[in-house]
Amino acid sequence: MQTETIEPQNWDLTVPWDKRDEAGKELLVSREWLLTNGTGGYASGSLSGVVTRRYHGFLVAALPAPLGRMVMLTQVSEEVRLAGGKVVRLAGQEYPGDPLKLDWVGTLAEFRLESGLPVWVYQVGDFVLEKKILLPHRQNTVHLTYRILEGTGSVRLRLRPFMNFRPHEEPLDRPMNRPYRVVASGDQVEIESQSESDGAEACPALRMFPAMGSGALVLDGGSFRDIFYRVEFSRGYEARGTVWTPGYFRFTLEEGQTAGLVASTEAWDTILALHPEHAFEAELERRRRLLEAATPEARQGPAAQLVLAADQFVIAPTTRIADIARAQAAGDEFRTVIAGYHWFTDWGRDTMISLEGLTLVTGRVEEAGYILRTFAQYIRDGLIPNMFPEGERDGLYHTADATLWYFHALHRYIQYSNDRRTLKILLPKLVDIFEHHLRGTRFGIRVDPADGLLTQGAEGYQLTWMDAKVGDWVVTPRRGKAVEINALWYNALRLLEQWVQDEKGDSEAQPIREQAERVRSSFNQRFWYDAGQHLYDVVDGEQGDDASLRPNQLLAFSLDHPVLEQQYWKPVFDAVRNKLLTPVGLRSLSPDAPDYRSHYDGDLRARDAAYHQGTVWTWLLGPFVDAWLRLYPHDDATAYRFLEGLIPHLKDAGVGSVSEVFDAEEPFTPRGCIAQAWSVAELLRCLIKTGYR
Repeated sequence: MQTETIEPQNWDLTVPWDKRDEAGKELLVSREWLLTNGTGGYASGSLSGVVTRRYHGFLVAALPAPLGRMVMLTQVSEEVRLAGGKVVRLAGQEYPGDPLKLDWVGTLAEFRLESGLPVWVYQVGDFVLEKKILLPHRQNTVHLTYRILEGTGSVRLRLRPFMNFRPHEEPLDRPMNRPYRVVASGDQVEIESQSESDGAEACPALRMFPAMGSGALVLDGGSFRDIFYRVEFSRGYEARGTVWTPGYFRFTLEEGQTAGLVASTEAWDTILALHPEHAFEAELERRRRLLEAATPEARQGPAAQLVLAADQFVIAPTTRIADIARAQAAGDEFRTVIAGYHWFTDWGRDTMISLEGLTLVTGRVEEAGYILRTFAQYIRDGLIPNMFPEGERDGLYHTADATLWYFHALHRYIQYSNDRRTLKILLPKLVDIFEHHLRGTRFGIRVDPADGLLTQGAEGYQLTWMDAKVGDWVVTPRRGKAVEINALWYNALRLLEQWVQDEKGDSEAQPIREQAERVRSSFNQRFWYDAGQHLYDVVDGEQGDDASLRPNQLLAFSLDHPVLEQQYWKPVFDAVRNKLLTPVGLRSLSPDAPDYRSHYDGDLRARDAAYHQGTVWTWLLGPFVDAWLRLYPHDDATAYRFLEGLIPHLKDAGVGSVSEVFDAEEPFTPRGCIAQAWSVAELLRCLIKTGYR
């Protein structure tokens, strides 16, 4: 059977803005672009060129533990000198105590994504200049290219790199106490951070060279600048940081000519192996193959952009070297999922919820198997890790649901792949998970022998997906028997029952079957809240039964094995739809609740107080659509209408991707991470499920 070929540039993702007023210019500061390199490294910034976050940089390299992700190249300032001597800036910086002047953005004529890659077009006098940025796949390298598309005569381009080698999460006010040394050999330059006396891990050198055009480095003695990071200020963090520059690269360009700058932490042999033009061609071909591998419905329009966005989260990490070695020794590959950019690492729950949308719908079935087998390496005491801290080799296990989502993800993988070999390999671990939950494991996660329901909770820990914590304050502890935990537990039991029966026979499956039947009976007796015509969020909690109206109850009948009796499906769905549905996702708490928060902003404490107390989450549209189609299996059209409000968002916030959260009231401002794995994954999965064309 022939595979349909779809050209990548099949949906217009040109960002609109009003060039006539200041509000339009401000949009260029608030909207951001993101590129990733397939190892966890990335490049990101505002469309305007202003650095607004500590995470912004043209090269944030993913380095082996304990370094983690490091900001190696913060910014490159760009100036064009015309023949008459006029100097025009293409980007600028915001300085402490100095109002931001956006005079240069008037030269920006267009910003667009081409096959997911950012492209800027500037009108500078009579010249039209195009800028592109690329991170070659699985390299800590960035390519910047500048091409004169139109214009008579020549211009001079000056590119000045700014840097402060630091972990991408490090506070901006930490002093820059590492002197830099510049080593130049011909047109190749190395910037080294001299070793510190405290024995800290040495940071690799930043290597740069002018890859195209008649470029030359001009060293002007080095200088420091303090810049203001406005988004950090709005989030309650230190917002003043220092960057350093050794000098600038100078190019002369005429129509049709291209200048290029390459910066990297790789060895010179690796850097020089790929000419910038070939690097762009290779990346475009890689992206074409991603689209060709995806299900046909995902090869066009917004779905195609989501396939490219999904690629940003699936990584072959370079940080945990020992784990990579173990996987490769077994003939496997090490894969994981970054939960969100910029600050998340790989999280177990997010990975398992996202697996179908990121890898199965997109045709990356083999990589889905890698991910599942990777996480199986980390099972401890019947749990998969909650998350891996930045730069650390070991995971943290404080989660009651990630392990149960693992069963769901494995089931979907087997449906797509029919990989019974992986199932046989994992089955002993799955049975061990079942047994650990029966007798009890860490953090109070255990089956209550009185009713068979799964309870969880430990002082100071947040174990469900509603996991906000500030200092010692757990905002939504939800200790007890949480509704979605028991829906997932029942689903896992039914899946395990079938797998054990297939592989070992009915007698081995019988104890699991009996446990599942007991859970279903107890669930329907305990969780129905008749006064509200919906489900309790938690029963047998610290304050008794919690009748808060939250979206978690959808999992009681959206999963493959519904624990909830059918008579309750419609009232539960109607309650959620009436109070929680928005055009961009579901509210995490009903507006009628006294703890409801309509906006997610301010400092960390204010944000986390709202994180799961009203704030809208896009990923919840996945269970919502699944629940709708369980009630109305032939009404795909309505299911699609629940999703279409997010299509314009692809040109907002993190352009080409989907944000983590939104405010709970109009205008539903995007917040949190600019690109979130489960937001992208569930939107893409549901678009395909609803028959989107």
